[in-house]
Amino acid sequence: MELRLQPLNLPSDQERAFIIAGPCSAETEEQVITTAKQLAGKGCHIFRAGVWKPRTKPGGFEGHGEPALPWMARVKKETGMLVATEVATPEHVELALKYGIDILWVGARTTANPFAVQALADALKGTDVTVLVKNPVNPDLELWIGALQRINGAGVTKLGAVHRGFSSYEKKLYRNEPMWQIPIELKRRLPELPVVCDPSHISGRRDLIAPLCQQALDLGFDGLIVESHCDPDKAWSDAAQQVTPEVLDFIVSRLIFRDTSEHPDTLKDLRKEIDEIDNDLIDLLAKRMKICRSIGEYKKENGMTIVQTRRYSEILDKRGAQGSLLGIDTLCIKNIFEHIHEESVRQQMEIINR
Repeated sequence: MELRLQPLNLPSDQERAFIIAGPCSAETEEQVITTAKQLAGKGCHIFRAGVWKPRTKPGGFEGHGEPALPWMARVKKETGMLVATEVATPEHVELALKYGIDILWVGARTTANPFAVQALADALKGTDVTVLVKNPVNPDLELWIGALQRINGAGVTKLGAVHRGFSSYEKKLYRNEPMWQIPIELKRRLPELPVVCDPSHISGRRDLIAPLCQQALDLGFDGLIVESHCDPDKAWSDAAQQVTPEVLDFIVSRLIFRDTSEHPDTLKDLRKEIDEIDNDLIDLLAKRMKICRSIGEYKKENGMTIVQTRRYSEILDKRGAQGSLLGIDTLCIKNIFEHIHEESVRQQMEIINR
């Protein structure tokens, strides 16, 4: 199913990317207005704030709901900024539209639930609002695309995606793992779909926001959504990942907006070399699989198990170290050989079960 889209046409002071900024939560009217005016003074055109805040555990600040929506309307009236907030239920949609919210986003937890997404889609029928859909909590591209299709199927054509990273059990550098290959694949499959990066939720730390913003732009993302608060350390939710409007302005001023156009004369010869190398890689893989099938015949004749764990570990360790010496990330090599091993096992299984 292809998406029927029209351009978002969101205002921006940047040549090739729009920036949405504002606090994680709409805490008080004073905090909302102060932050919005500071951001507007730095050239920001789109203000975001969470009115309804789904928290992982009960007991935290979960937003004021409808009482905070007039604050957002006041921001729009006094600064001229567009305003955006998250919606999770049909009632949220109805109230947000009632108060003139320009941009609605669907949160990661909601995206993961097709029933909830369909309920939102039904509530959005007949509207002309802009909707951004965050990736689901888990790294599932099909689930993300399915949510976009449901919203688009309701007639929403001003549609975009937000990459906010993916949850993992292990605690690593980032709050949510970027897994850039997933939004890149989303852009490949839906090239007309605008994709926005949320470095605040990926990082979980304000000191990591700037490099993530640049990385997203380098990968061709269409915009950024960054959490900004007039007094981040006193924020009622996600204080560690918010920056002041002044700091955000400094980050944006240092960003490099690279040329996204093609340069066929410059790249043609280099791409031809890559194509030739890729052809060689396929030929080499075919030769490797032929040998693997011979190994499968031997294992079948001698009653051996297909997977020899010691040999598999030896391959991963040896090739990982070899790749590292040649300037290739060890994890990248490991992932490649895991896929090669998976295909080798599949082919040997066919032989043994023949």
